[in-house]
Amino acid sequence: MKGYRPLLAACAALALPGLALAQEITIVREVDSNNYDPHKSTARAAAEVLFMIGDTLVTLEPDMQTLAPGLAESWEVSDDGLTYTFTLKEGVQFCDGKPMTAEDVVYSFNRWINPETASPVAWRAGDVEEITALDDRTVEYRLSAPFSELLYQLTQSFATIIDEDNVAELGEDFGINGMNGTGPFCWESWTPRDRMVMTRNDTYTWGPDFYDNQGPAHMQRITWQIVPEENTRTVALMTEQTQVTQYVPHIALEQLRAAPSIEVQRSDEAFWTYFIGFKVDKDTVSDPAVRQAINLAVNQEALAEDLFFGEVEPAYSYISQATLDWNPGIDDQLLRHDPERAKALLDEAGWVPGPDGVRVKDGVALRPVVYVFAGSTWQKISEFVQAELLPIGVALDVQAYDATVAWGMMATQDFDMFGMSYPYVSAGDALNLYFRSTNMPTPNRMNWDDAETDQWLQEGKTALDEDTRAEAYGKVLEKVHEAAVWLPLYHEPMFIAHTAALEPIVPHNNYGAGLYKGLDLKYRD
Repeated sequence: MKGYRPLLAACAALALPGLALAQEITIVREVDSNNYDPHKSTARAAAEVLFMIGDTLVTLEPDMQTLAPGLAESWEVSDDGLTYTFTLKEGVQFCDGKPMTAEDVVYSFNRWINPETASPVAWRAGDVEEITALDDRTVEYRLSAPFSELLYQLTQSFATIIDEDNVAELGEDFGINGMNGTGPFCWESWTPRDRMVMTRNDTYTWGPDFYDNQGPAHMQRITWQIVPEENTRTVALMTEQTQVTQYVPHIALEQLRAAPSIEVQRSDEAFWTYFIGFKVDKDTVSDPAVRQAINLAVNQEALAEDLFFGEVEPAYSYISQATLDWNPGIDDQLLRHDPERAKALLDEAGWVPGPDGVRVKDGVALRPVVYVFAGSTWQKISEFVQAELLPIGVALDVQAYDATVAWGMMATQDFDMFGMSYPYVSAGDALNLYFRSTNMPTPNRMNWDDAETDQWLQEGKTALDEDTRAEAYGKVLEKVHEAAVWLPLYHEPMFIAHTAALEPIVPHNNYGAGLYKGLDLKYRD
């Protein structure tokens, strides 16, 4: 396997007793990011690295609700919700030793929202009027309209503070050949689809206060190793060739729990959902009956049990029903497994079975193309869905792409369906991400362009009270579920498996980056 033989050699050094063991760690994961520019990648793999090599003004505690200081030691919000004033911590510096000031914060945020950056997540910054440095340690962030979730968005990796000189020096290679951050670790090297190596920032002392250790980190060196194969990741953990992973094969969880040398940590505070989206203006899947039939044909309960051994929750909703601002009024309207009803819907809509069993209408065969990420997880999911759809006359064409190119492919108009998983902290976080018309063609890959949805999203986003926000987002949830814009698959808790030689790790679920800043990664004394 590419990249794994070097892993054996690297990890052999970690097996040595004494100082080397206490200073280095290898983490295996399934896929890589397309880049590590905080404004240009929406990949979880990017967030995993960015949280460690960079910092945000505000942080989120592991409970996924409590906001805590990050680079800002404090903040104030005006009564009208339009002005946020951040006071920065003293003594913060970038990995190259340059002090970080309010001007760096202003530059970072302005680059984030600059149309020339073409950030797919610029909306997360809110409707910015102006961001200014009042002095070296004070930033004023002024909005033209309230944003009820701004502070939560500022905890995300997209809000990482970056170095303007470093961006100018690297140009298009920023986030590819390097990044000068303020995090507990510094960029050493990246070999795409193989490994990311980072080294400890020895000057780091400004970590979030919910960590016992605010810095420097215990580990001197971290290697993120790409290991696509599930079995190989499990073997690597069992034989201590790797020390920790959150990419735990569900089939191996019981085995790992029973192993005396392994500890498995679980968090149900995670909101992470897998789904397949429909490009609603493309032939075949533009028909609501087709989308509804596909929803009805897939047995999410069987998928959760057969593929994931009951370790995940079947999903019939686009977000967890435990999420802030979920609309309970649509609980009884959610589409559940009913293949006979699926066939009847297609019959009524004029989709007639052809000689090969695949349905046809007006000369168009029901053969939608779905783009997914290459790797064992999506391979299993897509094969399962493909098999579920054949009995109702839908022939799904699965095309898988490596993560380094998949994000670009999914920004095109060349597919009918796409497989995706994503984290969120609330209904508003999820819905604003995927269903705003201004987010087409990515992350609104469905081309969902609906004026009412945009209006309700704006009402929820700018609400100054909880009831108004919940009502607005509830309307969006009802509309997109009724339109069957997605096929929900399952909701996944967070699992982290690590060698018992490490201190217990508290999973952190911010954007699914379970190790977050890595400040608690430590070998037992």
